[in-house]
Amino acid sequence: MGVAISIQRYLEDHNLPYDVLTHKLTSCAEATARACSVPSEMLAKSVLVRRKEGFLLAIVPASADVRLNALGRVIGEPVGLATEDEVAAIFSDCEPGAVPPLAEAYGLSAVVDKEFDGISDVYFEGGDHRTLIHLSGPDFESVTSGFAHAHISERRG
Repeated sequence: MGVAISIQRYLEDHNLPYDVLTHKLTSCAEATARACSVPSEMLAKSVLVRRKEGFLLAIVPASADVRLNALGRVIGEPVGLATEDEVAAIFSDCEPGAVPPLAEAYGLSAVVDKEFDGISDVYFEGGDHRTLIHLSGPDFESVTSGFAHAHISERRG
């Protein structure tokens, strides 16, 4: 499958330089980080959540889990995880579980974990479980600058 068309168009429309890395098939974000020798705190994992009026992406490091209660406090309303069918409908050009963090490319808003503030490089799934996109940290910050940045994750282990 490669890079999802929505992601490719978004990156090109915004003149963002990016690298594409291919890797063996992986089943979770942390396995992807290991397969690509990328620190898991530099790999952005996106979680689609439901709110009163639609959906929102929570963007956290692969090494962490989204804290739904913290996210709800940031946006001022309770949130819950979207269903697999809801995720598939919004990210129709992506494989299940390979949700990219470029919310704007899918007409969504987002909250970005503060762990990404000031980071040198960011990696994320390009729409499947074999393709990783690399953006410079400043470029990732530019595409997420219009969204709230807050502490919404908790490291595992």
